[in-house]
Amino acid sequence: QVQLVESGGGLVQAGGSLRLSCAASGRTFSSYAMGWFRQAPGKEREFVAAFGINTYYADSVKGRFTISRDNAKDTVYLQMNSLKPEDTAVYYCAARRSTVVHTTAQMYSYWGQGTQVTVSS
Repeated sequence: QVQLVESGGGLVQAGGSLRLSCAASGRTFSSYAMGWFRQAPGKEREFVAAFGINTYYADSVKGRFTISRDNAKDTVYLQMNSLKPEDTAVYYCAARRSTVVHTTAQMYSYWGQGTQVTVSS
C-alpha cells in the first residue's frame, strides 16, 4: 500500500508559479512511476506529467511544467510556471507499481486527495 499526500496548491495570478509536492509513504518509492493529473469542474481527469524510467508531459503543459522526484525524501514535485487560467483544477498525485509511465489514470493504483490550484486572469 502507498499513501500519497499533496501540498502546495493555492491561488496565483496568470503568469505566476507554484510548486506542488507529493509525499509518499508505505512502499519502495523508487520502484514506482509517479504521475500528476488534474480535474477541472465539469471535466474529466486529465494527465499532466509523469516520471518513471522516462518523463512525459501533456502537450498543454510542455515547456511550462517540470516534474521531478527526490527518492531520498520519497517526494515528487510539479513545478508550474507561466500559469494560465485554464490550468485551474484540482491536481492529484498518483503512483503505479512499475517504472513505466502511463498517461491513463486507470493505470495508476494509488492516489492522493488532491490540492486545488486556482489561476486568476
